[in-house]
Amino acid sequence: MKAFVSTDMEGLPHIVSNEHMSPGGKLYDEARLIMTECVLAVVEELRASGADKVIVADGHGPKINLIPQRMPEYVDLVRGNPRSVSMISGARGTDMALFVGYHAKPGTPNSTFDHTIDDVILRRVKLNGEESSEFYMNAATLGEQGVPVVLVAGDRTLLEGDVAKFAPWIVRVALKEGMGRFAAISPSMPRCLDAIRRGVKTAVAEFRDNKMKPLILTPPVEVEVSFTSSAYAHIASHLPRSQRIGGFGLRYEAQSMEEAYRVIQLLTWAASGVQAAVGT
Repeated sequence: MKAFVSTDMEGLPHIVSNEHMSPGGKLYDEARLIMTECVLAVVEELRASGADKVIVADGHGPKINLIPQRMPEYVDLVRGNPRSVSMISGARGTDMALFVGYHAKPGTPNSTFDHTIDDVILRRVKLNGEESSEFYMNAATLGEQGVPVVLVAGDRTLLEGDVAKFAPWIVRVALKEGMGRFAAISPSMPRCLDAIRRGVKTAVAEFRDNKMKPLILTPPVEVEVSFTSSAYAHIASHLPRSQRIGGFGLRYEAQSMEEAYRVIQLLTWAASGVQAAVGT
């Protein structure tokens, strides 16, 4: 059995400050340790449940957060940025996927760090008319490849929102409960790690009992992106076959979910280039 693990940071326990988020932050080392311990709980339980290979994709920010020296010998680690399918790079050909540290989409009340991809660049992402979290777009892209997501561990608002709505069969493990964008209550780390291990064990058992299924969006996939600046929308409108929507939006029809994912990534990076060039 070959398993894939995608990890983010904002949905992890005790992560509440911008100082946690990136290298140079005063609390970044604490956040790296929390992420690494949570991922270790996942991969060790996967191994105990019969996985002979595990691929872990570091999916947060610069994507160099996990401590490589702590990873067991049976784990391959995907690191670095940019990647065309970002948080799910390396998943093709695996049997199942598990998401750890995931957060809710923009505008979700009482959610820590609610956003999709980049809250400086993007106000909202829609796929076939549905507002998309990172969970939704990642799970749908994996679903197109035939890889089911079997577990999501993260912010309770995501679990009770998008995960329950779009894929209620997935095992859900709440690691924190938001009390605003920069505040949350989390169980102790031992309790969180125990909950993760129990969740993984259940998820693998239900996968073997054929209770898990891929999340699939029927193509074509209509992508609608709303930017935080009209300058970003302007540069995005240079994409062939795209359609500008008002001052801040763009629509694009993709022939597959993976194409949709790659286009969203491309537009985000193009907007980041504008931001870096002119400071918009």
